[in-house]
Amino acid sequence: MSVSVPTHPNHGLLGLAGVGLAATVAAMVTTTLAAALAGAAGVDFEIPEGGEAIPLAGFSVVTGVFSVVGVVLAVVLGRFSARPADRFLWTAVALTAISLVPPFVCGAASATAAALVVLHLVAAAVMVPALTWRLGRLDHSRDGRMLD
Repeated sequence: MSVSVPTHPNHGLLGLAGVGLAATVAAMVTTTLAAALAGAAGVDFEIPEGGEAIPLAGFSVVTGVFSVVGVVLAVVLGRFSARPADRFLWTAVALTAISLVPPFVCGAASATAAALVVLHLVAAAVMVPALTWRLGRLDHSRDGRMLD
């Protein structure tokens, strides 16, 4: 026998935000560690415009900012879309593909460009599945609450 407990309509969206923020921290740590490993392997992360190398903390900050943008996008789609997981997945894949272009057009060394592409893919590999999975659990027939 199953007992249904009423929940607040936004409970699912709060859970989505929580998963998103946890995934953001995981993506920040993962990309920063991957950047440190690439740096130890000889990638200098120097960008010709300005001639300075991207600092290790820069990877955390940029990953965090764009991951939070992804979480906000997921929450908005979770609130207003009839198929939020599908919409988010397609949008995230398109935005990830677009993010792979700048490393090749900024004039960086090929090792730097390749490492930056890998770092974009690492962040996406953490964020996109976590948010897509959680969005897939939203049941819009019950006003945004989670499926049990």
